Amino acid sequence: MCDTLVARPRATATGALLFAKNSDREANEAQYPLFVPAASHPKDATLRCTYIEIPQAAATHAVLLSRPFWMWGAEMGANEHGVVIGNEAVHAKIAPGAAPALIGMDLLRLGLERGASAAEAVDVITALLATHGQGGNCAHKGRFEYHNSFIVADAAGDAFVLETVGREWAVERVAAKRSISNSYTIGSGIDRASQGAAALAAAHGFLKEGDTFHFADAFANRKRSALASGHQRWCRTSALLNARAGGLTQADMMAFLRDHGAQAARSAGWRPDGILGGAVSAHATYGPVRRFGQTTASWVAELGEGHDGSKRAVHWLTATAAPDTGIFKPVFFGPGFEAAALPDFGPAPTDLFNAKTRWWRHERLHRAVLRNYPARLAAYREERDRLEASFVARVEAFLARGGGPEEAGALSRAIWREADRAEAHWLEQVLKVPENPAHRPSPFMTAHWRSLDRQARMA
Repeated sequence: MCDTLVARPRATATGALLFAKNSDREANEAQYPLFVPAASHPKDATLRCTYIEIPQAAATHAVLLSRPFWMWGAEMGANEHGVVIGNEAVHAKIAPGAAPALIGMDLLRLGLERGASAAEAVDVITALLATHGQGGNCAHKGRFEYHNSFIVADAAGDAFVLETVGREWAVERVAAKRSISNSYTIGSGIDRASQGAAALAAAHGFLKEGDTFHFADAFANRKRSALASGHQRWCRTSALLNARAGGLTQADMMAFLRDHGAQAARSAGWRPDGILGGAVSAHATYGPVRRFGQTTASWVAELGEGHDGSKRAVHWLTATAAPDTGIFKPVFFGPGFEAAALPDFGPAPTDLFNAKTRWWRHERLHRAVLRNYPARLAAYREERDRLEASFVARVEAFLARGGGPEEAGALSRAIWREADRAEAHWLEQVLKVPENPAHRPSPFMTAHWRSLDRQARMA
């Protein structure tokens, strides 16, 4: 379960495009930033994706990805030309393909590697769908197949929503701001669609002769989407975007990705518990729905030229789970910053605890907070917010004076080191706060996380 948001320049405070995504997957399914350089490939070369092999392109763009450790594809990412993509699982009345094909995360990475603009990336994905289809198990453990939707945007300020059913699809160009969750959202305002989309709906009795083709009404499995709280979260992210339209900032997007809903905003004692989800910042617990409902990585991007003439290609990554317990850190990547050094992302994690990896180091903090969420988060939240605001201010000052790639790389690396030191300190603070029975998770949630700890061999 995921949420992706985009705001085109007319909706933002700086005049640059904003993009954000929470990747929600299984709680031990570690995810990490991966840089892949641009490359040229020999004629007739092939490419092994997660499950299938396809012809390789003659050339591929440099990409920065947030990648679940076990798959070839990615949950979100950007390329050197300023294209960004995030995908979502969507549930249709037509069953998704179980046979191995391209999974949504493969399509996302291929769109970034082969598309130099948002429009090109959309064309790449739809062409690959037509040729290879989509399908296969998308779960780390167990089975989970689904169709996919995407937000595809670029530094030129363009953005599209692409929603799919098997090999069929529809595209809607974003007017100003938009979000997607785990539900179909394209209605009758379709800008482009595959030739077979309406025919597929008609063949299944979802579209009657003479009726207007409404993509979501035709294909959406409303019950499955409701179970995944897809429509609920889409309404929430839409409301958050609307409330700040015209003045949206990267800090707003970070706050949206930490959102637990209107009720949590009114309650100081809110806890991440219950059978059903519904929060943008998702926490796994017991039950078939919440098993796939842990935010395992978060990403905010600001791309393009600001009103002040500044060139912006800044990606704010947590590189950890649970953004409400973590901190966003900047990476300069894209137009104008091709030569900027990347921070040290450290070794790649797996689904087993490894304190040498950033993702699992943060899990010690995240999982400790869960055992007394209100009090333990309060032990460092204000300090975290001040530090993150200082990171944003330092990046803004750098952009305002037109700093170069070398300085950008040094700034990014310094901030990532500061954040690592801060997280180690916050863990010490949190562990000084006792576990309060009044704020302890339910026995079911406690048992669920203990099982996850055992599976990860986490002491």
